Amino acid sequence: MATVQVRYIVDDVDAAIAFYCTHLGFTEVMHPAPNFAMLTLGDLRLVLSKPGGPMGGGSQLADGRLPTPGGWNRFAVEVADLRQTVERLRTAGAQFRGDIIQGVGGNQALVEDPSGNPIELFQPLIPEARMAGGSS
Repeated sequence: MATVQVRYIVDDVDAAIAFYCTHLGFTEVMHPAPNFAMLTLGDLRLVLSKPGGPMGGGSQLADGRLPTPGGWNRFAVEVADLRQTVERLRTAGAQFRGDIIQGVGGNQALVEDPSGNPIELFQPLIPEARMAGGSS
């Protein structure tokens, strides 16, 4: 059962489901409407909402603004081999925000989902940087 929930605003819920499930190992839990889906990966529940829906996370705000995808806030997915994961995703056509970034506790790369939302692919270099449950 998920213990953390993140909502991402996406332009195309079906494209996002395909990306997360095919390339990052998520499981579709439900997709009851064209503008909403719920996926899981370990303790993470990822809720996908399309802007402009009549209700829910993609709804228009009182001042008329719509939620939009993108930005720099992100969640991280731990991977066992960052270079191999980046190469596999690039071959599949995924877009990245630059190359692999060398860090103190681990290395990372920022891949974008089909709507431009960033996901950090993280390979720990020291035991303390590992997430519970280990690498995918």
